[in-house]
Amino acid sequence: MAAETLHKIQISVKTWFRQDLSSLDDGSFFFNYEVTIHNAGHVEVQLLSRYWRVDHLSVGSNVVKGDGVVGEQPVIEPKHSYSYTSGCELYSSMGRMVGYYRFKELSSGITFTVPIPSFTLVFPPMLN
Repeated sequence: MAAETLHKIQISVKTWFRQDLSSLDDGSFFFNYEVTIHNAGHVEVQLLSRYWRVDHLSVGSNVVKGDGVVGEQPVIEPKHSYSYTSGCELYSSMGRMVGYYRFKELSSGITFTVPIPSFTLVFPPMLN
């Protein structure tokens, strides 16, 4: 699990490999990841957008960006958390994801960026 805190927003990530969605013969390795965003501050915030860079071990990178996450732009109250699960296809047996979220403080309208901690995605047999 990776975690990072900035602007009183804590982001943690858990990952797991999906054998059922992967096609090893075709070089397709699918992973799920669960992100938990905890608002440790004293004001409501809204997640506006995301930016991810997905680094594949040997075939470069690709960028994923857009509004919200999984079709939502959640409002997170003070001392509450929001979690979601999504997925990533790698074109190599190892890779990593890194990025950031854009938030808005609802009381002031101020927007800010919070880095998403880098995390690795590894085909389990590579760990042996």
